[in-house]
This record gives sequence, structure tokens and C-alpha cells, in this order.
Amino acid sequence: MTRSPQDAAVDDEEDDYMSMAIAEPAKTQTESSVQRAARRKREGEERGRAKSKQELKAEEAAAREAALSTAIDSSNKGFKMMAKLGYKPGQTLGKSEGARSEPISVEMREGRGGIGLDSERKRKIREEFEHEAKRVKETESDYRERRRMEEQERRLEGELIGAQKVLQRFDTDAEDLAREEGRPPSKPKLKTPHRPNVLWRGLVQHEIEKEREAKMRRNLREFFSKDSTDGDSDEDEHDRQALGKDLDPLEDLDEEDPELDEFNALPRAERLEKVVHALREQYNYCFWCKYQYPDRAMEGCPGLTEEDHD
Repeated sequence: MTRSPQDAAVDDEEDDYMSMAIAEPAKTQTESSVQRAARRKREGEERGRAKSKQELKAEEAAAREAALSTAIDSSNKGFKMMAKLGYKPGQTLGKSEGARSEPISVEMREGRGGIGLDSERKRKIREEFEHEAKRVKETESDYRERRRMEEQERRLEGELIGAQKVLQRFDTDAEDLAREEGRPPSKPKLKTPHRPNVLWRGLVQHEIEKEREAKMRRNLREFFSKDSTDGDSDEDEHDRQALGKDLDPLEDLDEEDPELDEFNALPRAERLEKVVHALREQYNYCFWCKYQYPDRAMEGCPGLTEEDHD
């Protein structure tokens, strides 16, 4: 007798069901008498231990925070009175737009300062902090302004020296040309026979001073390196030079020069303006264009100042 496929499938399912492993329930571990005694002793010690101030303070703060964050129950007498007046949960108190929807929060005072004392102290500290911040800000601003002015002065000093050198070259060339042609300079640069144009006289004075210092150092080295057998009773030429007594009288820097002092007393910007103007008027030269024009019209020059050439 042959078995149908359906019967075979049913038999297989019965075999699988019978062969399933059934897990035994996990056995609970029973507490021994020793473990139970240790646990009871530990719990008793925890209950009998007095809590520290920090722990009590933390529990108090937690309980207070939990109470403040919990809404008033509808069974509360105060809530019932407000409900009779028309209050509903979620509404605000008052008619203004900024009416409160929550009670005023409670701020616990940590210190021992009286009412208003801590607020006054905080206000003073805040004012001092703001004053110090303002002072630091002003100091930084003053520092930046001072650096800006110093940089501007350095730039003006470089431009002034450059313009003075150009004017000195033009004046010197004009004087040399007039001397070669046997005629006096058409535009004399000397107010006195031994002093150059005051607009660039400071350059000459500076160069003379440098040469004089170098000459005195050189003469001093030669003076002290002389052989002692030459004698030291009388001052000779080296002695006079080393002591600064044998100098050209035209190089006497101690002589007063009120004209130069008056010019140097002017601001650098004004001195530069005077030199630039002299270059334009006498030689048709624009210091900002760095070009000498063929005539006084100076056609093509944007203007008189540096800003005109930007």
C-alpha cells in the first residue's frame, strides 16, 4: 500500500515536533543564610548611618526642585479657589501681553548677604568689569592710533628726504651750469655765502656731521697709534685734528642757524609741501609724477598733492 505525499508530510511534522528540545526553566539561586545575614547587616548600617550635610542639602534641593516642577493638583484648595474665579490650567494671570503663565521662580540664597546686598555687590562688580573692558578697548584704540601716526610720520620722513635730494640735485646742477657759462645763477640758492638752500640744508648738515664724526674717530685712532718717541710736549697737526681744533670753519655745526631751526620746527607734511612746491615752481618737476615737464604748464600732471595722483 503506497502512502500519499500528504501523509508523508504529516509524519515528518510529527517527527519534528517530537524531536524538539524543551529548555528547562532556569533555576533561581536561593540566598544562603550567610548572604542573608550580610545583606541585613549592610541595610541596617545604611539606615543607621547619619547623613552628611552635603547629602541632606542635595536631597533637599532635589525634593524642592521636584515640588516646584510639579503642577498644583486640582484637589488643592488654592487651585479650587482659582477655578471658581474662572482660572483654567494653561491660562495666564493678568490681561497684559506679558502676563505670566508660570509662577515666579524661587531663587535660594546661597550666601549670608542681606536682601539687596548681593544685588548691589553684583552691580558694582559688573560696573567695574564694564569699566575695565572699556579702558582696555580705549587702550587698544590708542595703541593702534599711535602706531598709525608713527607709520605716517616715517612715510612722510622718507618722502621729505627724497624730495630734498631731488631739489638739491637740481640746485647743484643749475649752479654748476651757471659757473661753467660764467654767469651768476638765475635762481640763487644761497641766502648767505656759506649756507645752501634751507629747503635741503638739513641734508647737508647731516652729511657734514657724519663726516665730521668719522674724521674725528679716524684722527683719534691715528693719534693713539703714534709712536711715543715722537714726543708729546706740543700739539701737532694730528693733535689738533684729533681734538677737533683743525676743522673747516664752514663745517662749524655749533653756529646758530635760526632759519633752519624755523624750517625744522614745521610739521613734516608742511616741509614736504614746501619742497614739492619749489620743485614745481623752479624746475617744472612733479615729485609725485617723478617727471620733469618741458614747460610751466606741466600738462598731464593730475595735481599738486599725492592724493591727486592716486
